[in-house]
Amino acid sequence: MADSLGMSEDVRLRDVVEADLEVFLAQEHDPEAVRRSRFPAREREAFIRHWTTKILGDPAVHVQAVLVEGELAGNLVAWWEGEQRFIGYWFGREFWGRGIGTQAMTLFLRKEQARPLHADPFHANTASVRLLEKHGFQRKGTIKHGEDEHILLILDTPPTE
Repeated sequence: MADSLGMSEDVRLRDVVEADLEVFLAQEHDPEAVRRSRFPAREREAFIRHWTTKILGDPAVHVQAVLVEGELAGNLVAWWEGEQRFIGYWFGREFWGRGIGTQAMTLFLRKEQARPLHADPFHANTASVRLLEKHGFQRKGTIKHGEDEHILLILDTPPTE
């Protein structure tokens, strides 16, 4: 995707390694990211335990690190909640608004074969909702996480090659 100068940034996916977790932890603790996502930042020990056991330690979870020009920008992850496959992502603030999420999501959805895929961003996180809708996710209603309203989006279309 071209930036404002017409240049394209090199966005790639790779497997997550444990060394990535410190960057992901710092990204999760960004106050603006917490505000937009309505996802509370976890303490370091709980964050590392969650990632090593529930994400990296679960073979049913598909997770990829996102690199931009070789720099770790964030991650995309798909996991099962009961019979439903969900997708989530987190990018460092310095990577927002540059088309990186769009490129990374396109690459990820080519690898993630499960359909339907569900996502439930906070209703006021318009950039996240827009990213998902751009990739074919359709609004199916709202759900509550605590007191917060989230939009339920579902992608039914099969993956493209």
